[in-house]
Amino acid sequence: MDPITMAIVAALTAGATSGLTEAAKAMIIDAYQGLKNLITKKIGDKSNVITSIEELETKPQSVGRQQTLNEEIVDTAIAQDQDILQAAHSLLSLIKAEPGGEHHVQQVTGNYNAVVQGSGNATVNVNQADQP
Repeated sequence: MDPITMAIVAALTAGATSGLTEAAKAMIIDAYQGLKNLITKKIGDKSNVITSIEELETKPQSVGRQQTLNEEIVDTAIAQDQDILQAAHSLLSLIKAEPGGEHHVQQVTGNYNAVVQGSGNATVNVNQADQP
C-alpha cells in the first residue's frame, strides 16, 4: 500500500482509536483535511481518487475500498508528487506519535507472496527442490 493510502486509512481509523485526546483528534483531522484538499487542488474534485476517498470515508475498514483507493492513487501517479507525499508523511507522523496511534496495515494479493514487517528477510521458492 502506498504512503498516501496508508495515511488516509490510518487517519480514518484513528478516530475509532481510544486514548486520543481531543487536541490530538483535531490535529489529525486538520492534517487529513489538508491532505485531501491538496489532492483535490492537484487533480480535481471530480477525480476517481477523491471519489474513492469519499467512499472509504463511509466505510474505512473495507479492504476492497482501501484497495480501490490504492489503485486510483497508483493510476494517477500522485504518489510521486512531493507535496502530497510530504502531507501524507506528516499525517502518519501525527498518528504514530499518539498512544496506540501506530497501526500496521498489510494487504497481499496474488500467489507466491512474501511479507516482512519491520526488519528481516522473506523469500519465496517456487518449483525448487528444498536445499539442505
